[in-house]
Amino acid sequence: MFRDKIQPVTIFNKYLTKFMQIDPIRRQSIISFCSLVSIAITGYLSTMYFAHVLGPAILGSYFLFLAYYGVFDLIGDGGFGGGAVKRISEGKEQDQYFSAFVVLRLILLVLSVCILLIISPYLVDLASSGLVFWLILALVVGTFASFGRNGIYATGKAGVSQTSDFLNHIIKISFQVVATFLGYAVAGLAGGFIAGMVAGLLISFKYLTLRLARFTRDHLKSLFSFSFWIFLASSGSMVFAYADTILIGYFMSNADVGIYRVAFQLTGAAAFTTGSLHYVLYPKVSNWHATGEIEKAESALSRAFTYSLLLAIPVVAGGVLLGKELLYYLYGSGFESGAIALVFLLLVQVANIFMYLQTMCLDAFDQPRKSFIATAIAACLNIGLNIVLIPVFGITGAAFATLVSITLNALISYAYLSRSMHLRLEKRPVLNILASTFVMIVVVLLCNTILGLASVYFLAAAIGAGGLAYFLVLFRLDRGIRDDIQSIISAFGIPWPVIS
Repeated sequence: MFRDKIQPVTIFNKYLTKFMQIDPIRRQSIISFCSLVSIAITGYLSTMYFAHVLGPAILGSYFLFLAYYGVFDLIGDGGFGGGAVKRISEGKEQDQYFSAFVVLRLILLVLSVCILLIISPYLVDLASSGLVFWLILALVVGTFASFGRNGIYATGKAGVSQTSDFLNHIIKISFQVVATFLGYAVAGLAGGFIAGMVAGLLISFKYLTLRLARFTRDHLKSLFSFSFWIFLASSGSMVFAYADTILIGYFMSNADVGIYRVAFQLTGAAAFTTGSLHYVLYPKVSNWHATGEIEKAESALSRAFTYSLLLAIPVVAGGVLLGKELLYYLYGSGFESGAIALVFLLLVQVANIFMYLQTMCLDAFDQPRKSFIATAIAACLNIGLNIVLIPVFGITGAAFATLVSITLNALISYAYLSRSMHLRLEKRPVLNILASTFVMIVVVLLCNTILGLASVYFLAAAIGAGGLAYFLVLFRLDRGIRDDIQSIISAFGIPWPVIS
């Protein structure tokens, strides 16, 4: 009996020991990837529920709340979050830089809330939904959450940070689902967003080892010198994230905002790997740059491109083939009109891989000014195209504007980064990914011809068959990718099938 009680713990320890023997970067990437996948799955399921229960108009109001939160949180951060991560990750006077960041962040919180109160009468969509109070509360909670989040991330605890983000998401979704079931609509969605941040905050502070300490003017100057460009670059990123949402809300209706953002969320499956690699690699690349180990950064970036495209290319192909059916069956007939915009937004995710990873390296190489220039030029183009195209083409115009501007950002950041390091794609693996995607497309088209897509079950069957064909062909063609994934799976003690 005693042996029966001990056995599950022994098995868990065995798997944990194997997992901890994996290379640190790969191990943290696995944690990050699994966290992102779990967050994405629960996010998709909850959005489907909200879409069917609340409809596109109420969802659109919540997406506008998130957009305004992003804008005012950027003002409240001032780029000092990124600056603090950079300086703390360098390993010198960490407590002093952390303390300087805390003081500056609190000052900017007051400034951002004051600006919000002044202009709130002009934010008609936000005020009419009763979300101004919720937005102020979210900004306050988000400020304190940033202390723990940036602190643990800067000290290399990417796994803890991902766990905190995961708990944040789970609590947020749980709260929102219950609130929606009870009839609280958009206020319940906003309240869940804040509840999730509180949960993540508690985890972050539990593992935060940095402490408040006396800092000097030199620490402030060092943060300012880096954070100024980070703030400007983040402003450009904020344009890409929310300008289309806000301008769609201005030129069109909240329902159109809801349709557009749901389509954008659906494309997020293509970015699973990119997000996890970016999160894990930034402190590592920063350290390699500080120690002069540029070759390690070059190798890691090339591999990051490959593993980002590993999911992005087949997801984009599948989305182009099945986008209309996915929107209809998953979210309802009210969202089906976003199918054309979905195609452009899927292509955005491919361009975003290169833009996201390249600007990450520019920041890690202590070149935020170049990252800003690339982002600022593309952001200005994005705003201009949105203003011109949304009134004429609606949400499809917004999606096209995002694709053009993100592609430009990727090209400019490539030109800058290539001066500091050798950028290359792993040609053979990428060709294998393309070949496997072609086979997947053929399988999906055959399923469509034979079964049709008359129900969600046939749609799931087509997706499952296509995905299985993709990975079988890829593992047959590319031994390197197969061996990498096999070593990860085997580390958990899961049997791996023999593929000759």
